[in-house]
Amino acid sequence: MHKLPKFKNKKLYEQSFTHRSYLNETKEKLDSNERLEFLGDSILSFVVSEHLYSNYPDFDEGTLTNVRALLVNTKTLAQVAKELEFGKFLKLSKGEEEAKGRENVSLLADCFEAFVGALFLDQGIRETKKFIDRVLLPKAQLFVEKKTFKDPKSLLQEFIQAKKQESPIYSVIKEEGPPHKKVFTVVVSTGAKILGKGKGNSKQEAEKNAASQALYILKS
Repeated sequence: MHKLPKFKNKKLYEQSFTHRSYLNETKEKLDSNERLEFLGDSILSFVVSEHLYSNYPDFDEGTLTNVRALLVNTKTLAQVAKELEFGKFLKLSKGEEEAKGRENVSLLADCFEAFVGALFLDQGIRETKKFIDRVLLPKAQLFVEKKTFKDPKSLLQEFIQAKKQESPIYSVIKEEGPPHKKVFTVVVSTGAKILGKGKGNSKQEAEKNAASQALYILKS
């Protein structure tokens, strides 16, 4: 487990772990971590963007955006928070405690963002970047190696073309619902073989879902 940085301002450290629900059940004069979360979110976006821009010069804007989204999304930040054992430091109400708040993905991700915001206020951007570089940024290379950042349609195209000299074809087979809320059903196929089917509120979404199902079936 990574060691957490030592704070000069202990109140900032405590605030980063204080969920708003806790304030209703304590006489302590505390602020919740929501404002710190707002600050940490922006700092994470900046630090991650700079890292990706510097380390992946061949990536276009769309790819950089996709990898950044994977790094700063709730699931990834919550995973890092779990690795750092943030759950045991959280200050929660009894209700949140009973609802397993210490394992709640959203609360953990918010807490991580708040901790980043608090660290920035306590020690500045240099130390904050060191911390993010240590606990979060190594995951960027994992995403790149696994090609997790690519959308399902691109992955399916590569998978099929590696085996055959043909491209998958997407066809809309059904449109349902009123004009403002349509649901499209799309199948993806090669030749006469249907590989997957997907639904979505746009043709693009339905195509992505069809590609995801096809990849799942082909790789099973």
